[in-house]
Amino acid sequence: MDIAVWLEASLLARTLKSGPWLYPLVNLAHVLGIAALVGAVAVFDLRLVGFRPDVPMAALARATLPVAGAGLALVLATGPALLVVRATEYVENPFLWAKFGAVAVALANLGALHGSAAWRGGGEVRSVRRRLALAGAVSLAAWLAAVSAGRMIAYW
Repeated sequence: MDIAVWLEASLLARTLKSGPWLYPLVNLAHVLGIAALVGAVAVFDLRLVGFRPDVPMAALARATLPVAGAGLALVLATGPALLVVRATEYVENPFLWAKFGAVAVALANLGALHGSAAWRGGGEVRSVRRRLALAGAVSLAAWLAAVSAGRMIAYW
């Protein structure tokens, strides 16, 4: 709790609270980042689980992953700024911790997917498809859980 008190007293928190527009603009940027991230990830994950198998995965990755990366960068830049404004309140909110857990699962799944032979095209075809489908399903569920928990933070 001492860290939360310190965060709320930080220059960043004071700056965000100082005027009527800065905090809402940071919040808007966070929402736009979430939309870009989850929208792009959902399209790619649906392909992984088997939707539209006629669309080449490599082409879809080239189109969606940069958008997802930009969205993730925006979310990671704005999320901590939103947290510091009401840190003492948020650290007691179970939905914040659920969101962090879901994001951790999604990022770990992403790391495992990109490090796997399945992603690079190695292994037996049926086994590769199953692993990619599982990775897509886990990713989609984790990001949807993160968004849902994040939205519920406001209502706790």
